[in-house]
Amino acid sequence: MPRQPINDLIALRLIAELRSFTRAAAQLGVSPSALSHAIRALEERVGVRLLTRTTRSVAATEAGERLLSAITPHLDGIEAELALLGALRDKPAGTIRITTGIDAAQSILWPALAQLLPAYPDIVVELAIDTGFVDIVAERFDAGVRLGETVGQDMIAVRIGPDIRMAAVATPAYLAAGGTPATPHDLARHNCINLRFPTHGGLYAWEFERDGRALNVRVTGQVIVNDIALALQAARDGVGIAYLLEDYVRDDLDSGRLVRVLEDWCPPFPGYHLYYPSRRQLSPAMRLLVEALRFHA
Repeated sequence: MPRQPINDLIALRLIAELRSFTRAAAQLGVSPSALSHAIRALEERVGVRLLTRTTRSVAATEAGERLLSAITPHLDGIEAELALLGALRDKPAGTIRITTGIDAAQSILWPALAQLLPAYPDIVVELAIDTGFVDIVAERFDAGVRLGETVGQDMIAVRIGPDIRMAAVATPAYLAAGGTPATPHDLARHNCINLRFPTHGGLYAWEFERDGRALNVRVTGQVIVNDIALALQAARDGVGIAYLLEDYVRDDLDSGRLVRVLEDWCPPFPGYHLYYPSRRQLSPAMRLLVEALRFHA
């Protein structure tokens, strides 16, 4: 079989990602008809249908998915090497895409970026705020930021923050009316503010530990949110008990607006880590960012 032109394979991947010949053609700078002809010729050469076309969208067939799974790592490697060659200059350059939660973005990433970026005007950093877990390879992110215990074993993880703790908090008025829970089991009698993670769709189970004994509690209440800012606001308004990162509610605890409960059930655990695929060679810009974020106790 003759070798397949790499441009056709790149075009195939882009069409499958965008699910549109028109949008893919616009990005590639060719006409939709020329792109359609190239893909049809590729399908004729391999002898199988690679894309299923409808009036509204385009999707890869089973054979197309198999081919894309095989070629994508190689195409990513080529793009990475070309990016490295383009970055070989006096100052690091390029775009770095990072997926992160809002707390890590505000408390760790942004303070570091505010110091780093003015000295390197050719670096662009895109922060995508997401409360769920993102496949950074599939979504083409350079790195992600998550709590250390949630990072996959196939990733390189760099610690960028200290150990942190969770805090169960409520207003003094709420606790005066409903009582103060003495153990996590007592939460069953309380109005708890639930968080729903978009990745899995399930409600977050509150995780506690004391004297080496771990305890996960499924709580109930009148409010379910998918954003920690809304959970905090609900707690401030006296709706019930929220379970949030200690640093996120620090000001409310210091001011007395919120009161902490079950503190002895909330030991420290590994804080935020920057992670990226172990097989990915870092660009000069990414290496610079990693060192700027690296946590030193």
